[in-house]
Amino acid sequence: MASPAAAPTHLFFHPEASPQALDRELANWVTQRLQAGLNARSTASLAVSGGRTPIGFFALLHDADLDWSRIVITLVDERWVAPDHADSNERLLREHLLKGRAAAAQFVPLKFAAADPVAGAQLASRALAGIGEFDAVILGMGEDGHTASLFPDSPQLAAGLMDATGAACLATENATKAPRWRITLTAARIVRARALALHITGAQKWALLGEILSGSNAYRFPIRILFNQTEVDRHVFWCR
Repeated sequence: MASPAAAPTHLFFHPEASPQALDRELANWVTQRLQAGLNARSTASLAVSGGRTPIGFFALLHDADLDWSRIVITLVDERWVAPDHADSNERLLREHLLKGRAAAAQFVPLKFAAADPVAGAQLASRALAGIGEFDAVILGMGEDGHTASLFPDSPQLAAGLMDATGAACLATENATKAPRWRITLTAARIVRARALALHITGAQKWALLGEILSGSNAYRFPIRILFNQTEVDRHVFWCR
């Protein structure tokens, strides 16, 4: 992979020696962006990913010295499961982020009571309609190059990448992992943010990132939505 010195002007790398140091760096970065949002507007907003990687980051962020009552938090994607299910990203956030000072934040879920995921995605889109550009979006990346719930093998990938409906959210299928159905922010909604970051750990994902940066086909690696846009600075937070 190209070194940070050889990277495009608006692509910044934040390598750290340990997950703990990386969590601190990312928590500080997000805190700064949320504070900038609060300084400029009445509210600030943040969209985060689930999974195990961000748990340490959440533990540091939730006690940041911010006016959390003016901050809106949502998810980049959610599994089509009950909010108290072990696989629920909402449950993960409530256990690790929406506590301490951050308990005062307004949380907008992506999982609503609906007959099916398509109807659920419509409800999620309506819930997010009042939120403008996110002050920060924190993405993860799977070993297949997916981000959010935009999977390379999903029948709905084209709709998610091309902003077919103009809605914020889309119901997508994942053929390889349970649960099959997810609710995800579309690519257009993700990249329409004031700050974008990718949070990854491990040598395997670093090597994959090198391949991702060598091309632009988002159908092969959906995480390329982050790097294909050039309107917003891209930040990569990584450690072994």
